Amino acid sequence: MYAFAPVLAETVSFPQSSFAPLAVGFFGLATGYLIYGPEELFRLPGRTRAVDLTTGIWGVFMPGVMQLLTGIYLFVGLTWFNSFRSKTLYMTALAFTAYGVHWLALGLARVLGGDPRPNAFMSVSFIFLSVLGIVVFFRAHDNPVGGLFIGLTLVYVSDFFASLFLRPPRAASIEPAVASPTTRLEPSVLSELGERALGFFHLGTGLWLIYLTYAAVLNIASGMDLPL
Repeated sequence: MYAFAPVLAETVSFPQSSFAPLAVGFFGLATGYLIYGPEELFRLPGRTRAVDLTTGIWGVFMPGVMQLLTGIYLFVGLTWFNSFRSKTLYMTALAFTAYGVHWLALGLARVLGGDPRPNAFMSVSFIFLSVLGIVVFFRAHDNPVGGLFIGLTLVYVSDFFASLFLRPPRAASIEPAVASPTTRLEPSVLSELGERALGFFHLGTGLWLIYLTYAAVLNIASGMDLPL
């Protein structure tokens, strides 16, 4: 008989970190909102194929990649290395990951000239996700981030109406390869109002995200105590 000593799993432990990369996600999403908002609210610039290519590329890399990187980083720190201990960061990681992938899809749809109407049904699940963020952060007494999720909820409610009620043109034969989504689809009254509201909430929420970026950076880098 051989006696086998139990094999103990080695646990890799890292010290708790106060450098959660929240500013990366905040700034990426802010940039996307501040690019798309003026186009939707003021028609600046007007939708053309060239504009769609540019805004689509920005959508992929700023709100898309930057949020996705932040979400993955937070999940790794929370679940593998135990570097982050705040329980609300679990909701933060979920939101950044989901919104990042969402923006990758939105940006690619712009670049490739996709039909925006399915975005309406996408927005339903993101409304529920945003409401979940409201509940989590206000229960944690984190009002600035809870306010962000109110803005996000309003963005997706507006997107539902802006996307769903677009109509195919009555008489047109425009090559999909060269036409932008706005030339292939006609807005209804509801979609027009929804798009204007979407632009308004993109701008308002984008500016609030800039504040959150400042707060996250200044609190860590300069020892300030801004609400966050």
